[in-house]
Amino acid sequence: MADVYFWSLRQKFLDSDDDMPAQAKQVMYYSLAIGHHVGVIDCLNKEFSCPLEQYQQWIALLPEGEARRKMHGLLTFGEIVIDSTHTDLLANALAPLREHQPEPFSTWSARLIGLLAEITHEPAIYLIVRRVL
Repeated sequence: MADVYFWSLRQKFLDSDDDMPAQAKQVMYYSLAIGHHVGVIDCLNKEFSCPLEQYQQWIALLPEGEARRKMHGLLTFGEIVIDSTHTDLLANALAPLREHQPEPFSTWSARLIGLLAEITHEPAIYLIVRRVL
């Protein structure tokens, strides 16, 4: 049976990036993000996972539109990346699920909204969502 894993890419190779310009931070995180495509996933932090079947039920609860299309991309491509360009879109679509859906959907929605808030605070963070057989 397949599962869906949500990983965050937030590890930094520098002790401190306080003096690093924002563009350099973006390059550093982008380099980490593309690394997972060639098998380097040990720098990813597992945030949560769920069975693929329940993931499909969860995203079916999202309203028709871009947020559902984005999350459905996992079913098409086996992997999606969630970055700072997706935070508002997904958080707005997930908010009603956090309040009005049974478990585990409300917990997953709340957890993903929390991760999206972290990305809003530090736009260089990415989430990698991958289907694992």
